[in-house]
Amino acid sequence: MSITIENQINKYFQTRDKISREELLALIKKDFANWTDNTINIYVSVLQKKGSIHSLSRGIYALGNEKTFQPHLNNKLVKIASVINKTFPFVKYCIWESAWLNDLMRHQTFKNFTIVEVEKVASEQVFNQLNTNFSNVFINPDKKTIERYIGALDNAIIIKNLNSEAPIQKWNNINVPSLEKILVDIVADDELFAAQQGELEFIFKSAFDKYNINESKMKRYASRRNREAEIKKQTNIISAKQNVFC
Repeated sequence: MSITIENQINKYFQTRDKISREELLALIKKDFANWTDNTINIYVSVLQKKGSIHSLSRGIYALGNEKTFQPHLNNKLVKIASVINKTFPFVKYCIWESAWLNDLMRHQTFKNFTIVEVEKVASEQVFNQLNTNFSNVFINPDKKTIERYIGALDNAIIIKNLNSEAPIQKWNNINVPSLEKILVDIVADDELFAAQQGELEFIFKSAFDKYNINESKMKRYASRRNREAEIKKQTNIISAKQNVFC
């Protein structure tokens, strides 16, 4: 039987969980010496599309299909989304909760709040509607409000203006932010996410290790929020650590 890249790929991962791109290309080149670099790159792309390998993070590959971010939608999130969908069917929005970050943190936070982002033109109407259905609803809170009131509450609902180009997705028919958006937001909204600021490096590393992060998408959104430098700093830290590991 002739040797194929599909036959060999499992062998490359027999003694390791992940491989750097440079090492993977070298292993392929060793088995297929007559292939050009361009041919090898094409085959690596094909293997990714087939799900034979996936990118853990920039320049690091693992065997098998990628693990996608699958947020948990509790009853409160479902109810809030239902109110918005029914009352404002044409309004663009997304909804999530700060507890989603606990899976990425070293120290768990005990206070949880819900973030509802809607188009600016509809934020007041959505606030008024949710305020009649739920308690502890705030709209675009400033630092003083966050410190005095929200910080002392559990399960507060915070309404914010949704960036027009924010990367959002549907999950169980509810609009939620992509993980790339969440990572940028916790950097940009440092007053709201004060509890996460001391763990930013750990949060980013956990996200890149556990899920497939689209860096281009994250950087585009970071640009919209004027946080390119901060996001670049975090990705550079991850890249530097990976190079040391490899």
